[in-house]
Amino acid sequence: MKISFKTYFNDRLKQVYFHGVTTHPLYVQVTYERRTIFFKSYYFGLLSKERYLLTIPGTSIRKGPDLLDVIKKETEVIKFITDKHPDDFSLELFKKEYANYSKDLCDEMESGFINYLHTFFWDQGMPALGDIMLHGSKNVIAFDAVRDMKSSFNKALYDKLIENSFYYAPPYLPVYSFMKDSKQWPMLILTVMEWEQPETQAAFREYTRINFPGIDPDKLFSQVNEWAQLPVK
Repeated sequence: MKISFKTYFNDRLKQVYFHGVTTHPLYVQVTYERRTIFFKSYYFGLLSKERYLLTIPGTSIRKGPDLLDVIKKETEVIKFITDKHPDDFSLELFKKEYANYSKDLCDEMESGFINYLHTFFWDQGMPALGDIMLHGSKNVIAFDAVRDMKSSFNKALYDKLIENSFYYAPPYLPVYSFMKDSKQWPMLILTVMEWEQPETQAAFREYTRINFPGIDPDKLFSQVNEWAQLPVK
């Protein structure tokens, strides 16, 4: 089975801004049995978001992932899929699995969690704050916003926000918390490809057992698995 692939900058498209660099969008080319497909890099779109532009701890310097980080992630997921299907590979199968395995679980869950925050604050009689979370959080990581709320809200309100999230929101908080404690900046993502590795799942179970002791670990694990199977948005 001969499969070839490469990443390239599509100079047929207008240049875009990627964390201080002006570049053509990154695309991927995969060839198998004399057929070739081309598609835009998922990680280029994901990691170009402004919320991945973070302040380096202890400095005022803001920096995000660079293009080499994007290419590395693309190579990683493509090799994973091709190695997974040595006998039944097809370009149709590849496109389907690429759409699933490459996606970042934190990014997939975040919009649902922000919707939860919007509803929560409206229910608490704080509609302006709810609308800020819904409409003003485009370039803010929801996990960081909740972290800051801990020092700003009274304990009863904050505890209610966290507790209710386990019933009315995606399991974003434990997933992002686990990811942030196990990953190195600036690649703060947890892909479905990574999630499905037995060692990652075992580490997540242990992490949540210690850090989220009041949550049913089996239910939480099942919720994350359900998100890992959702079709790409």
